[in-house]
Amino acid sequence: MDSPARGIWRITDAGRERIAKSEAGQVSAGPEPEVVHAVSTTPTLVDLYEAYERDFRRQLLERLCELDPNQFEVFAQKLLRAYGFLDVKVTSKSGDGGIDGYGRLRVGLATMRAAFQCKRWEGNIGRPEIDKFRGAISGDCEQGIFFTTSDFTEGAMEASIKRGAVPIVLINGKMIVDIMIRTGFGVERRPLELYFDRLDTIFEGES
Repeated sequence: MDSPARGIWRITDAGRERIAKSEAGQVSAGPEPEVVHAVSTTPTLVDLYEAYERDFRRQLLERLCELDPNQFEVFAQKLLRAYGFLDVKVTSKSGDGGIDGYGRLRVGLATMRAAFQCKRWEGNIGRPEIDKFRGAISGDCEQGIFFTTSDFTEGAMEASIKRGAVPIVLINGKMIVDIMIRTGFGVERRPLELYFDRLDTIFEGES
């Protein structure tokens, strides 16, 4: 016997030859062959849930990529509000260095002025975009937030935090989906009840 794939067993040519000789009386049948049980490949409930969550996250990100630029700016505005930002507004200005909106984040007794930029790019955001955005908000804001449905290059991530410069928070598509699920923003959560057989416990302690 051999196993070309998990859970699949077949008789080899040598095995078929042995069977033919055994039926012709040319060889003894030999000892009783060991019964080999195929390993079950039926997915567990946990496997199904993990696959469902991965597929849900993928579909949610695809929906975000379908938003037009104006819709994505409004989405970012409302997402920041859901995350606790105050007075978040989308700017309608052009030629402002890529600033798409402003808001304030309460930090203790003070508030931090922040600006955000949104990019629905298929490719990764590079360092030049980060430097340009930082230059546009320097002197007016204490923090910048850069949203993208794609991701950031290594150079962009290294440039996001620089000593003496306005920090830029980078939020890629995966992080946007994480925030939506964690805050319940644009996502409805329903509890899943699981049931387990505990019939045997009824008779515990019985004499």
